[in-house]
Amino acid sequence: MREKLVCAALMLVPLLILQQPAVSQDAQQNLTVIISGHAGQIPVVQMNGRSYVNIEALARLTNGSLTYKGDQITLTIPGTASTPQPVTSTSQPVTTEFSKDFMKAGIEEMSVIREWRAALVNAVQNGYPITDALVAGYFSQATTNLRLAFVAASTDSDRNAYQLLSNEFDNIQQFSNKLLTAAKNMNYISPNSVKDDPLNQKILTCARALVAMASSGRFQDDGSCH
Repeated sequence: MREKLVCAALMLVPLLILQQPAVSQDAQQNLTVIISGHAGQIPVVQMNGRSYVNIEALARLTNGSLTYKGDQITLTIPGTASTPQPVTSTSQPVTTEFSKDFMKAGIEEMSVIREWRAALVNAVQNGYPITDALVAGYFSQATTNLRLAFVAASTDSDRNAYQLLSNEFDNIQQFSNKLLTAAKNMNYISPNSVKDDPLNQKILTCARALVAMASSGRFQDDGSCH
């Protein structure tokens, strides 16, 4: 029985690898099979429109094994799924503190936003014109500083704080555009209305939260910056 099984293995075992269009035996083609993840290849023979390979060659190519039992041959191929690797002691710990570069960029951004807001409020309270020229310089510098903060963000605290910093930039821009539009339309802006403006209050509250975070050196979410 053993000899018969070995002979059967050495013959072309009807293991279907891929379906090909019907090809007559007289029209032989030099085909090979390449199995992803395994070096090497094995020849293919086509008969009656089907493709066949030598089962022992297939086992060798895939580093598999053949088991003979009675009139059955079992081909076992090792699994190829990747196994998650355990985290080793060499992995970098998660840093929750602000990085030095981000802290510097964030402080510079908040300084520009504070000056931008102060210039707008001062213009309204003293009747000075709010013009594109007044806004352009603050907008340009705040945009640059925000971009620098984004590039400097390297810790979880940096990235979370950057989002709040970005929200603060959006708020001051909306506040500035609102006053600039009113000035261009020659609409009167009451000093008290600016002081009590929801956007103005939100900018102030968020600024205090960001200053507190900078003092602690760690991120702490604050709803006023959302």
